[in-house]
Amino acid sequence: MGKLFEKFPDPLARLIVVVLALLVVGVTVVVLIPKPMKAVEMQWADAVKREQGRPVKYAGFHACAECHDKLYETKKKGYHRDLSCETCHGPAKAHTGDPDKVKPAIPAERTFCPQCHAYNPSRPRGFPQINPLAHNPLKACASCHNPHDPKPPTTPKECSACHGEIARIKAVSHHVQLECATCHTAPQKHRVSPRAIRPTKPQTREFCGKCHGKDAKDKLAKNAPKIDLAEHGEKYVCWQCHYPHSPEVEQ
Repeated sequence: MGKLFEKFPDPLARLIVVVLALLVVGVTVVVLIPKPMKAVEMQWADAVKREQGRPVKYAGFHACAECHDKLYETKKKGYHRDLSCETCHGPAKAHTGDPDKVKPAIPAERTFCPQCHAYNPSRPRGFPQINPLAHNPLKACASCHNPHDPKPPTTPKECSACHGEIARIKAVSHHVQLECATCHTAPQKHRVSPRAIRPTKPQTREFCGKCHGKDAKDKLAKNAPKIDLAEHGEKYVCWQCHYPHSPEVEQ
């Protein structure tokens, strides 16, 4: 075969190889592949038959509305109106068949709601998102939020509602007596748009110097460690070296 191709010009030899390859593929498709593998209609019919053979698990929201009409009407008007009941409660076909014996699931785990509401920068702006580890970590979501009628987030009354980890650290630090507003100015909009509107941070060395400067006269500074601002830290703002929520103290 090799010597045969040597008699032909290279372009003709390559053309012959391509034709032979197409011929092999054609024979394989036409002769060797069974008809059921090529007939799309037969494959569709088998898929439909296979799916129809599966046990029905979901009842559909109309079935839920027949018995839980008040909850259904409440949900239909709320932010979860596009969610089916079975999205949260799971397949309910068995429950509709024997409602006294089979109860629908009630998602009380902290891991369920964060599937949609855990912070993810790819989610649309304005979609309610939280940090599951810092946002009331010991409570089930439904203990504060009505899942059938979730309201827009309310304004947190305390900083610790969102900054629980910082609050716990500060509670055992030497700054425990300082209110958050002592060092931060948080615009009202920060409470409803925390990522768009940020609280301020002290931008001068003199701010911490009010308590920690060697000549500090603030009442809260009576026992605070003192430093000479002119010699300590040079150009850096204090919180660039010292973590203000749990400042270290040299005895």
